[in-house]
Amino acid sequence: MAMQPAQALRAYWPWLALLAALVLGYALLPVLTPFLLGALLAYMGNPLVERLQQLKFLSRTWAVAIVFLGLAGIVALLILILVPMLGRQLTDLYALTPQLLDWLQQSLLPWLQETLGLEEDVWEVDKLKQALSSQLEKAPNIAGMLLGVLSSSGMALVGWLTNLFLVPVVTFYLLRDWRLIVGKVQVLLPRREEPLVIRLTSECHEVLGAFMRGQLLVMLALAVVYALGLMLLGLKLGLLVGVLAGLASIVPYMGFIVGIGVALIAGLFQFGLDYLMLGGIVGVFLLGQVLESVALTPLLVGDRIGLHPVAVMFAILAGGQLFGFTGVLLALPVAAVLMVWVRFLYQRYRSSELYRQE
Repeated sequence: MAMQPAQALRAYWPWLALLAALVLGYALLPVLTPFLLGALLAYMGNPLVERLQQLKFLSRTWAVAIVFLGLAGIVALLILILVPMLGRQLTDLYALTPQLLDWLQQSLLPWLQETLGLEEDVWEVDKLKQALSSQLEKAPNIAGMLLGVLSSSGMALVGWLTNLFLVPVVTFYLLRDWRLIVGKVQVLLPRREEPLVIRLTSECHEVLGAFMRGQLLVMLALAVVYALGLMLLGLKLGLLVGVLAGLASIVPYMGFIVGIGVALIAGLFQFGLDYLMLGGIVGVFLLGQVLESVALTPLLVGDRIGLHPVAVMFAILAGGQLFGFTGVLLALPVAAVLMVWVRFLYQRYRSSELYRQE
């Protein structure tokens, strides 16, 4: 017997509502961006607030304020110390690029051609040097160009500044009312499905906690190890390469591969065939990889995420393609939650009659 329209509507309205919410969310993504980032930061900061609130003399609001002041201090410290250092290294890299290209053309490429038997015109270094020279000539006018772009995109700048202001405000209020919001959502759950939803939510919480707090700490630790090691070796671009390798560590083994490749090229350019210095660079990255495998990942992340490195790269690229910068930021948390649901659906399928029937 076919379902009546009213029965079909009652049966499928949750899925229709979810589809409508997704379409509306995609349409309003520029507006939702500060709220999504605020929710993400509130989720990450909630455990700190909960621990502070265990001190009986602190209210929830004061605990949130202390966490905010601490995070603001850390951000200010990074801006005052790290950003100028990175800026100087970027400037050095920009100035050294012509010399680096000359070294590639006169030293490295002839050696590669002789060793690998490549043709001389396989590398189009001259074209690259010409393009770079034209860009370097424009360098003094970069500030003026940026000022022109900002003045011609006034509304975009205002929107960006508004979002930048909204993120901490949204984060503060969500952190302060976190328990209230969670309680209100739980009250709305269908009674029959509440245990299942709570179980899946708990699994998502474990996975997100492992990734968002654990993996970010791993990236930070590796960036510190790589940057300090390379700077102690005297590599001019050590800080820049170390931070780049730490950020790339969001994909397993990618930080090691990218970092050691870039660092060895920079080391060859600066030190030449100094095997002691090049061995030191390799040693820094091997030390970081051992620390990550033996201590950092087991202690801070564990094995609860379950995302394959290929899935991590796909999630980041897909998020950026679909939703831009916001998609890149939210790609891995969303992918981690989706993995929980995929495992749940897989278990349901394995226990279903469709799978077990002969």
